[in-house]
Parts: sequence; C-alpha cells; structure tokens
Amino acid sequence: MTLLMSVASSGLSFASESTNSTTTTGRSVLILGDSLAAGRGVDPEESFPALLQKLIHQRGWNDTVINAGVSGDTSAGGLRRLDWLLRQKIDILVLELGGNDGLRGIQPGTTRTNLQSIIDRTKERYPTVQVIIAGMKMPPNMGEQYQKEFEHLFVELAKKNEAHLVPFLLENVGGHPELNQGDGIHPTADGHRIVAENVWKILEPVLTRIKSSS
Repeated sequence: MTLLMSVASSGLSFASESTNSTTTTGRSVLILGDSLAAGRGVDPEESFPALLQKLIHQRGWNDTVINAGVSGDTSAGGLRRLDWLLRQKIDILVLELGGNDGLRGIQPGTTRTNLQSIIDRTKERYPTVQVIIAGMKMPPNMGEQYQKEFEHLFVELAKKNEAHLVPFLLENVGGHPELNQGDGIHPTADGHRIVAENVWKILEPVLTRIKSSS
C-alpha cells in the first residue's frame, strides 16, 4: 500500500498526525498545469495538488499549494495567464504543462520555448523561486521521433534552468487501465494518489531545503 493510500484510508485528520508544527511563514507552491492538475473527472479533494496539500499539512507545515490547473490548457495558454498568477508571491513553481501540446502535435521546439518563457518570467519576478518540471511522454501513435523529441525537451529545460525534474508525471499510472478513467488519459482517484507521490518525491526535499536555509 502506498503512502498516500495509507493516509487516505486512515480516517485520521492530518492535523492530529502533525508532529513538526511550526509558526513560521508558509511558502507558496504554484502548480501551473492542465486537466491533470485540475483533477478532471475526480472530486477536487482527490486531485494530486489537493493530496500534496494534505501531505504538507501532515508534516505540520503551513505551506500553501495553489492549484492553477485548467483543463485543456497548453504551454501557450499557461504563458498567457502567468502574469495574473504571479501577482501572488511564489516560492516554488511546479510546471505541469505540455501534455496537450503533444497530443495536438505541436512542435516540441514551440513547447520548449513557451515553457522557457514561463520559467524566465517567474524568475524575473521572483529570483529565488525553485522550479520543478513535470516530465511527460507521448503515446506511440505520435511517432517514434516525435516521442523522443517531446520527452527530451523536459530534460533539456531542467538542465538549462537548474530545475528539479519529475521524470514522468504519470509514472506507474500511464498505461494502467485500472488507474485511468475511460478516456485512458486522466487518472482515477487512485491514479492521482500515485501522481501525488511522484511529485512529492521531488517537492518534499525542495521544501525541506528552503525551510532549513531560512
């Protein structure tokens, strides 16, 4: 049983399990994404950003997860709405965009440029922001060459920007029918728990380092 499945089935409040409560100012974690972040097809509290918030509370931390997931959004769409989102101080940017670009056959170079612009604008506004990039993959019907270029663009962005990388957001979820809804694209509630764990493996150490350095 995974960590989040254990937490979800415990029936205990996260506050009661907190052992490291703190009164320090919490950090803001912006998840800029598409329907995966928005939790399409599941209850809002079952989406992976909501589960990340619960895990943060379980640690006794008062950091806030801002779910800026919009169904159907592309890297260009995320770039267009970024300035509005940056009106609030952002300490960590989780960049979960690009999947819809790939499904639409948008050239990986265009997606890379848009995502780089998102990173640049965010760092210009908040120079100390930590960036986490959620990698994605494309199904075989997109063609082998396209698959390789698309998957590699996330690796390139992470290296160029010294960002943290979730190698594949849907690791252990994509391609597993029992963890996906009928469309075969959007995770079920159980699938979102695994997605949250994939992100938490990267997010938790980043939050820990920020707290220890403050």
